[in-house]
Amino acid sequence: MNEQIKQLLVNRMTALADDELILAHRDSEWTGHGPILEEDIALSNIAQDELGHATVFYGLVEELIGQSPDQMAFFRIAEDFLNAQLVELPCGDWAFTMLRQYLFDAYEHVLLEAVSTSNYQPLADAVAKFRAEEMYHLRHTHVWVERLGLGTVESNGRMQNALDELWPYTDQLFVPMPQETHLIEAGYFPNVAELKNNWEAIVKPHLEESDLIIPDVEPFTAPRNEHTAHLNDLLADMQQVARWDPQAEW
Repeated sequence: MNEQIKQLLVNRMTALADDELILAHRDSEWTGHGPILEEDIALSNIAQDELGHATVFYGLVEELIGQSPDQMAFFRIAEDFLNAQLVELPCGDWAFTMLRQYLFDAYEHVLLEAVSTSNYQPLADAVAKFRAEEMYHLRHTHVWVERLGLGTVESNGRMQNALDELWPYTDQLFVPMPQETHLIEAGYFPNVAELKNNWEAIVKPHLEESDLIIPDVEPFTAPRNEHTAHLNDLLADMQQVARWDPQAEW
C-alpha cells in the first residue's frame, strides 16, 4: 500500500469513526430523558453500540498511523473531525432524534453492505462483526418513523418539521471525499455517490407511507471538514474530562 492510498484510507476510516462517535454522543444525551423507560434503555444501548463501532474504526486507524482511539476522540479540534453535519446537530425533540437515527441507519445499511466486500481485509472483517447490530438499529427507528408519522396531528407535525430540517443534510453522506477515486479503484471503499439510489429506495417509500412529505430543497454538499458551531459545543462537553489531565490513565 503506497502512502497516498494509506492516507486516503485513514481519512475515510476516520470519517466512519467520527460519524459513529458524534452520533453516539448525541444519542447518549437522551439517557434518563427518554419518553418511556423502555425507549430510554433502547436508545442508550444504541448509543453504546455506535460508540463501540467508532472504537473499532479508530482501532483500524491506529494500526496504520499509531494514534489511539482516545487520542482521536478527545484530543482533536473540530476542524480535524470528518463527521457529517447531520450527526452533530442538537438532539431536538424525540421525533428529530428518531428520524435522524433512521436516516443515518438506512445510510449505514447500504454503506456497510458495500464495505463488507472491501479489498482492505481488516475493514471488511470489522464491518462483518457489527452489521447485525446496525440492522437492529434500522428496524427500531423504522417503527418509530411509522408510529409518529401516522400517530396524532402533533406527532406527524413534529416528524414533518424534523424531516424538513434534516433532509438537506443527508446529501453530504453521499459526497466522496477528496481523491477518493484512488480508494474506489483499489477496491478498498465503495463509491458512496452510487449508494444514494439504494438509500432512497429504502427511506423514500417508508417516509411517504408514514404520511410525510419529502421536501424539495437544494442539496447540501459541504466537505466533511466543514462543521456547524454545534460541533464545538459538543466537543467541549465530550472532551473536558480527558483534557483536564491528558496524562491520566483511566
